[in-house]
Amino acid sequence: MAYRELRSTLASDLLERVAEQSPEFFEDLVLDVLHAMGYGGSREDAAERLGRSGDEGVDGVIREDKLGLDLIYVQAKKWANPVGRPEIQRFVGALHGQRAGKGVFITTSSFSREAISYADGVTPRVILMDGPELAQLMIDYGVGVSVATTYEIKRVDLDYFGADDSIA
Repeated sequence: MAYRELRSTLASDLLERVAEQSPEFFEDLVLDVLHAMGYGGSREDAAERLGRSGDEGVDGVIREDKLGLDLIYVQAKKWANPVGRPEIQRFVGALHGQRAGKGVFITTSSFSREAISYADGVTPRVILMDGPELAQLMIDYGVGVSVATTYEIKRVDLDYFGADDSIA
């Protein structure tokens, strides 16, 4: 119970800190989280932030695996209001323009029901990640957080005692 409360408070604190940062920082953070989750190879080779004027609706690209056999296109929106269907449609259009097979749309806020419904049935495949989910992944994969306290729970080492029995 206390663990869940601490984790929930940490997630809220993370989202507040992210909200204070620049859109460019957020785009890099999103790529850092995806890299921490195992996408791509080394951070330098795995991901590229594209977000700038003329990025054609794609903020970044990350390799799906260490070999780079497929690319995942990323849209990162640091918003306070829910992302609606029109934004997802624009992203899907950008994916078509890149001849992309998949994309991830990540926001600090949430998605409207219409946006979620649209993303569920569209090709190319689009995964939606809202602010609370992003914060949980940041905690799970150690992005923007550090360990404050570690607790060890001990148990009897049966191998240790089994070794003594086999010698006797």
